[in-house]
Amino acid sequence: MEEKQVMVVGIDDSDFSLYALEWTLDHLVGPTTDDSIFKLVLVYAKPSVLSAAGLLAGPGVADVLPIVDSDLKRTTTKIVEYAKELCIKKSVKDPIVEVVDGDPRNVLCDAVEKHHASILVVGSHGYGPIKRAVLGSVSDYCAHNAHCSVMIVKKPKTKQ
Repeated sequence: MEEKQVMVVGIDDSDFSLYALEWTLDHLVGPTTDDSIFKLVLVYAKPSVLSAAGLLAGPGVADVLPIVDSDLKRTTTKIVEYAKELCIKKSVKDPIVEVVDGDPRNVLCDAVEKHHASILVVGSHGYGPIKRAVLGSVSDYCAHNAHCSVMIVKKPKTKQ
């Protein structure tokens, strides 16, 4: 039996990421059966406590860091559980779920290498050129640096 190709999907706590996961499950993966083409790997890049705290300095920082860490753990659990539930709802069985500390750009590119992925799926925040330059774009970075095809799923704009 031929080994399945690997699809890595980047997930985070944004609506854009969760939309990309749902779109992927509906259009590319479908119910996992013996004849399914992809093995699904969901990757969540957990921010470090210091990056989430905004590199606070000064008195009282030691008191704040455990609270930030606890909040990050709660968010991580919530995202991972939601992603697993979505997979179950869409009849996709046994996705591999990884939580890795670090910058999403590096975490996702490393996951592609680790799993020998043939495709990486990420959501798009839809930033314009200025915001993208200031904030950085995970999808842009991955499109240029991941050693596989990269699909950027854009959430449709809602009508006002």
